[in-house]
Amino acid sequence: MAVESRVTQEEIKKEPEKPIDREKTCPLLLRVFTTTNGRHHRPDEFARGNVPSSELQIYTWMDATLKELTSLVKEVYGDARKKGTHFSFAIVYPDLKRPSYRIKEIGSTISGRKGSEDSLSLHSQRFQIGDYLDIAITPPNRVPPQAGRMRPY
Repeated sequence: MAVESRVTQEEIKKEPEKPIDREKTCPLLLRVFTTTNGRHHRPDEFARGNVPSSELQIYTWMDATLKELTSLVKEVYGDARKKGTHFSFAIVYPDLKRPSYRIKEIGSTISGRKGSEDSLSLHSQRFQIGDYLDIAITPPNRVPPQAGRMRPY
């Protein structure tokens, strides 16, 4: 006899995140790709085993927040430390229907300012081990692209 699960999206979102003991849990390798032009990489830049050249490798946990990841990126890119620098985060994941990748924007942070998306975690945004993280960095003197709008592909 087959048992069918009827868990709705709302029930999944309401589940509290289980705290991760970082002393006992092995970190994952997060492959991060950055741009400094304020736009995310195109999905085709990840096709056929290729990846963009701007890769950072970060060891972290699934409970890492966007603000925490912002801090780690700022350690590497000195220009990104300027107050007002905008960081737009997106998950790059394989498209299960065709041999390509998809990009899903998950939130943004601003250097030196508190924001409502600072505490979003990789886990809460459905990041899966093996996915990539793409971060579009916009300097403070340039206006970032409108939230939720990516350049057409």
